[in-house]
Amino acid sequence: MMSRAKAIEGRRRAAAEEKAKLLKNIESAQSLKISQPGFYTKRFVELDDVAIFYGDKKACGGVKFTVERGDRIAICGKNGAGKSSVLKLICGGELSYSGRFQKASRLITSYVPQDTSFLRGNLTDYAMVNGIDESLFKAILRKLDFSRTQFEKDMSDFSSGQKKKVLIAGSLCMNAHLLVWDEPLNFIDVLSRMQLESLLLSYNPTIVFVEHDREFCRSIATKTVEL
Repeated sequence: MMSRAKAIEGRRRAAAEEKAKLLKNIESAQSLKISQPGFYTKRFVELDDVAIFYGDKKACGGVKFTVERGDRIAICGKNGAGKSSVLKLICGGELSYSGRFQKASRLITSYVPQDTSFLRGNLTDYAMVNGIDESLFKAILRKLDFSRTQFEKDMSDFSSGQKKKVLIAGSLCMNAHLLVWDEPLNFIDVLSRMQLESLLLSYNPTIVFVEHDREFCRSIATKTVEL
């Protein structure tokens, strides 16, 4: 079964690579003006023996890692291990916790949640409300195999994969020091996954993410945290 699964994945990747060769008007990673702003300190976040609680229930415990400029950290673990809770804590969520948690003052984070159902309206309005460059935003969506015909549609009519691409592209455009992404590959097709890998490796942002796709984690992460 494992051999068959690998063979299927290999065929999908081969087909995606062939499709990528045929795509037209897709901006190259080098042409995208993506950059994170400078920050006054190298260390962004530090967790030392952190446990997170929801009432009397402990979501996770013994969490220990630091986030420094240039890190690409994958947080791994079984379902229910508290991975999303750690991301929410980093993003400033009002969670009950013990241990030592330090976050640099004035650090700006950009969060991509698992849930995409809240997206409404058109892409132009989304860019305006979030204060991002509309041209760059749409260029990244094109890079992620987003058809131009989608640009005029209401986001509520988008597929789950298209909505996830909107959140990812918007996050990449935001003037944030740290990207925090929760399962970015949910509903994302193989070609777009490859394009996203290429973007991240070319752009090299500081990012903390949760993702079950081990191959993606091995390709992107400079550090791995197991919960």
